[in-house]
Amino acid sequence: MSLPRALIVDDNAINVELVRFVLEAGGFSVAVAGDATQAIEQIGRFKPQLILMDIQLPGIDGLTLTRQLKADLATREIVIIAFTAYAMKGDAHKMRAAGCDGYLSKPINVASFAAQVMDYLRLGAQPPAAESVT
Repeated sequence: MSLPRALIVDDNAINVELVRFVLEAGGFSVAVAGDATQAIEQIGRFKPQLILMDIQLPGIDGLTLTRQLKADLATREIVIIAFTAYAMKGDAHKMRAAGCDGYLSKPINVASFAAQVMDYLRLGAQPPAAESVT
């Protein structure tokens, strides 16, 4: 059985290394992209089942990229989780409207993060009950 594939789209190297380590330790195969252009390249090569999408990226932002991916028949089934430290009241609605299947906040809880990501992968477009950004 192959490992679940997660793509981390984030331009902060420290965040990426921590999240990569935690996910790999949790049984994921992980690829990384620092911006939208790299993400599109990685999606074509790596075929992720789930994307952790930082919202504030250089160039094309994460919500714009999410809209593009969800509009494309080839990528619309990929579970996309907004992954940001900057969520404010009302942002969950904006993330959902852009096509995000859920939300996880930074900083991560190292002990539970891989399990949270796996829950999203298992549930697909149905968010875990604990999700809340209001």
